[in-house]
Amino acid sequence: MIEGGAATNVDWATARTLAYGAGRPLPFQTVPLADALGQTLAEPVHALQSIPHYASSAMDGWAVNGEPPWTLVSRPEPEDHPRGRPSPHTDSGEISLAPGEATFILTGGVVPQNAVGILRTEHGAVRGATLDRNGSARPDEPSPGEHVRPAGEEADEGSLAIPVGVVLNPAQIALAAVCGHDTLAVLRAPRVSLLMTGDEVIEHGLPHPGQVRDTFGPQLPGFVAMLGGHVDVAGRAKDDLDDVVAAISAEPTDEFSLARASGDVLITTGGTGSSMADHIRRALEEVGAEMIIDGIAMRPGHPTLLARLPDGRFLVGLPGNPLAAMMATITVAGPLLAGLRGSSLEEPAPVVTADAFDPLPGRSRLVPYRTESGRAVPSAHQRSGMLRGLAAADGVMVVPAEGCRAGDPVPALSLPWAPAGPRT
Repeated sequence: MIEGGAATNVDWATARTLAYGAGRPLPFQTVPLADALGQTLAEPVHALQSIPHYASSAMDGWAVNGEPPWTLVSRPEPEDHPRGRPSPHTDSGEISLAPGEATFILTGGVVPQNAVGILRTEHGAVRGATLDRNGSARPDEPSPGEHVRPAGEEADEGSLAIPVGVVLNPAQIALAAVCGHDTLAVLRAPRVSLLMTGDEVIEHGLPHPGQVRDTFGPQLPGFVAMLGGHVDVAGRAKDDLDDVVAAISAEPTDEFSLARASGDVLITTGGTGSSMADHIRRALEEVGAEMIIDGIAMRPGHPTLLARLPDGRFLVGLPGNPLAAMMATITVAGPLLAGLRGSSLEEPAPVVTADAFDPLPGRSRLVPYRTESGRAVPSAHQRSGMLRGLAAADGVMVVPAEGCRAGDPVPALSLPWAPAGPRT
C-alpha cells in the first residue's frame, strides 16, 4: 500500500519545493577536466601553487636593471633549442642582473633577479652589445615593475579559486587547469530511466484514427539532459497493470524490468489518472511505494505524481498529454534533478503579461509565451495536447488562480532551450 502523508492536489509552488527537497545530493565522483563541463562541483578548487608561479614578462623586450645605457648579457641557452633562438620558457631567474645590465626576454619568460622592469622591443635601440631607449620611449621607461607579471598576481598558493556547488563552465575548467588540477570532484549526474505507456502510440509514420505519434521518445532524453540528468534506458509497457508493475518493480521477474538498469529516477508517461485504464497509481500501491505528490493544482498537468519506490528510486509520473507532460517535467522532474545534483532551485522571475486571464478557481495556469516588445505574449496553442506553442516559446508563465490583467507582472520560468536575452 502507498504510505500516508502524500501531498494531494498541492499548489504549483509547493510541488516544486517538495520535489526539490526530496532530491538529496548524490555522492560525488572524480572526473577528468574534459568531462567536467556542466557538472556540479562537489569540492572547492584551490590553487596548488601561486598563479602565475613565477614573475614573468608581459612583453617581448629586455629585462633591465638600473639606468641606460645597458650592457646586454646572455641568458642560459636551453639544450633543446637551436643556438641563438631564445625560448620564452628559459629560466631567466638563473641570471642576476647587475646595475646597468639587460637581457632579452620574450612574453611569458621568467624575469631575472634584480630586474627593475621590461623595456618593450618597440622602445629599445641596440648598438652592438649596448641597449638604450629609442625616440619612442618615455624618459623614465621602464618604470619599476613595468610589464612584469608578479608571481601570485592572480592567486596565492592555497587560495580558493572555485567555490563548491557551482555548475562548471569552460572558463572555470580552464582556471582549474591553471591551478594545477587534472581532475575534479563533481556530483554524479542523476541516472534516469524512461517508461512510456499507451497502446495507441506509434513510433514511426503517420497515425491512423485512434493512434497517436510518440512525442516522448524523441524529446524526453534530450530534455532530461538539459535538466542535468542522464537517460540510461527507455522502455515501453502495455496499458496493463501487470506489465506496468513488472516494469517498475525491483523484484526479479521474467518480464522486462527497468529496475535492472541502475538508476536514480524513473519517469513514466501516461496512465496517471484515476480511470480503470490508468495503471500508474495502482502499480505504485502494488509495489509499496511512498507517494510524495499526488496531483498538482495546475492546468495543464494536474494528474502529476511523485513517489519513492521501495528500492530508493524516485518515480515521476507524467500525464499522457504532451503539453501537460512538459509542464509536469518543469514543475517536478526539473526540481527533483536539481536537488539530486546539488544545484539551486530556479526561482521564477516576473514577466509582464500582454493579455488578461480570467480566474480559474483553485488552479494555477502554466502558459507558454513569447517575449514581444518587452511583454509576455501567451501562445495561441496552449491546450494540454498541443506542442506548437511550447515549441516557439521563450518561457512559461504561471498565472495565479485569481487571474490577472494585461500589464500585470506574473511569475515565469525560462525554458532550457530558449535563446538568451529578450526578444523585441
